[in-house]
Amino acid sequence: MKTIRNFLVGLCALCTISCSIIRPGQVGMKQRLGKLDRTPLAQGAYFFNPFTTTVKRINTRTVEALNDLDVPTHEGLMVKAEIALLYHVKPEAAPDVFVNYGANYQEVIVESNFRAVVRHVTAKYMARELFAVDRKKIENEITDEISTSVWTKGFVVDAVLLKSITMPPQIFQAVENKLKSEQEALQMEFIIAKQKKEAERMQIEAEAIKKYNAKVSESLSDLLVKWNGVQVLKGLVTSPNAKVIITDGKTPMIINDQPKQP
Repeated sequence: MKTIRNFLVGLCALCTISCSIIRPGQVGMKQRLGKLDRTPLAQGAYFFNPFTTTVKRINTRTVEALNDLDVPTHEGLMVKAEIALLYHVKPEAAPDVFVNYGANYQEVIVESNFRAVVRHVTAKYMARELFAVDRKKIENEITDEISTSVWTKGFVVDAVLLKSITMPPQIFQAVENKLKSEQEALQMEFIIAKQKKEAERMQIEAEAIKKYNAKVSESLSDLLVKWNGVQVLKGLVTSPNAKVIITDGKTPMIINDQPKQP
């Protein structure tokens, strides 16, 4: 009885070690006597001879490679950047990835290329530009360049996320002061431009008034002036407060010598 039980236990153990399950998001490959069968195994259960064969698995899900890097700037400064790379292995390329780079392919090929590309892209920018430039622009540059580097090696870049950039305090202060000075200079340029516009407006207004006065002067004649004088004199005559009205000296007139009684 004990022998049978031991036999069944051994049989169960043998079945366990001779069966491999490929889960969703994985690609499997059989390696028999050191030789890799490049036919990818899709998800499911596979039986094999555990004495001669093993099953290798490659993850094809999107994974995150997070890097804290010291990266150079165009002026030769070093800043700290936290950048995440999202990528996955192309399922059809899984055998080549395993053969060429081994199970540690992320560190061997992906992260090494990623670090080189990030340093190459950040070196194009001044330190202050890394803060001022739209982060999406830098992310797209890194994505395009790293995709070119690793696509032919069997990898797909899903996204590059620039999470943070940190400068030494003294450099950060210098950059902040420079940005503040530039903002003040832009504000002063705006004020000067506004004042110039106001001066132009006042000059245009003065020219318009001058032209208007010239037109009025041209339209005045001696007869018109005399007629306007008569109208003014007429108004004074009918005014209750008028007592003496003196004309141009030719016809003096005294009108309404006494104030009107209520």
